[in-house]
Amino acid sequence: MLTLRLVGVVGAVMLALAMDVRPGAAMVIYPWCVQYGGISSGTLNCGFTSFNQCLATARGNGASCVPNQWYTPFPPPPSYRPPIRR
Repeated sequence: MLTLRLVGVVGAVMLALAMDVRPGAAMVIYPWCVQYGGISSGTLNCGFTSFNQCLATARGNGASCVPNQWYTPFPPPPSYRPPIRR
């Protein structure tokens, strides 16, 4: 009977720990975007690591390649400060 209780407690603890696990929140921002439909359209696909890769996707679609305005190359600028952890 003691073994059954011990197995139940260990199982409950493992379940509680597994429920607290969260996926990583990494955001990857690439340097090139394909813009579909001209400047007035807001349709962007910013998943390209090189200009040639962007051009290959844009060809034949009436799209153009534009630099990603949110891209900052690694390493972060000197003014970057990591968030304060309390």
